[in-house]
Amino acid sequence: MPETIFDLPFEPLSCEGCRDPAKLPFDFTMAFQPIVDIDTGRPFAYEALVRGINGESAATILGMVDDTNRYRFDQACRVRAIEQAAELGLSSLPDCRLSINFLPNAVYRAETCIRATMQASKRAELDHSRLMFEVTEGEQVRNPAHLMSIFAEYRRQGLITAIDDFGAGYAGLTLLARFQPHVIKLDMEFTRDIDQKPVQQAIVSGVLLICRRLGITAIAEGVETAEESACMASLGVRYQQGYYFARPTIGALPLA
Repeated sequence: MPETIFDLPFEPLSCEGCRDPAKLPFDFTMAFQPIVDIDTGRPFAYEALVRGINGESAATILGMVDDTNRYRFDQACRVRAIEQAAELGLSSLPDCRLSINFLPNAVYRAETCIRATMQASKRAELDHSRLMFEVTEGEQVRNPAHLMSIFAEYRRQGLITAIDDFGAGYAGLTLLARFQPHVIKLDMEFTRDIDQKPVQQAIVSGVLLICRRLGITAIAEGVETAEESACMASLGVRYQQGYYFARPTIGALPLA
């Protein structure tokens, strides 16, 4: 009796199979939200966020994902994000990246499960070096060593690696000690009213010092006011994301 998803027999889908979510019990699309470079005012990246085809929330769609469809869903999300971003013109934006969330518990073997992603990137003429893969600390990782192997393989393939919701999940600094990604995204709890909270400012300053010493880029999530944005910028956070700049949008790249 298998104990975890990693004990299940692995039957890799063809790349065409990963493009087609028909065997999923639901359909979905992507909304895109910019991560803004405060210094230039241009998008540094766009994060692809899953939505229902009628605008249903990410929580609604993710609530239908289980162990029977997690692998196919994760693969289909990656391919759909790349194809839709390319259709909307992301390839024409200089140095702009595409950020894709992935489910570490859906990846059997990183070197195999990345094939459909790389082929989708090639078809869309979007250089794979512009792809950034985020894993959230909020998802309990069943096998930390497996996550490390995924990150290592993605780095080897020339992909950008990122930890989402940094500081709010299961791993925190322990995960950072084991693997240093290219990017960390500071959880929105650090951002909320930071201009009024010296303790949060001190914590963010400490995290940024670590990032500078390790060569990691920091992004502030959940920026909703001019004051929050200005405070983060004064602390040295150049890249910011949140409703202050743009909401996630289906069928468009806001601020492009």
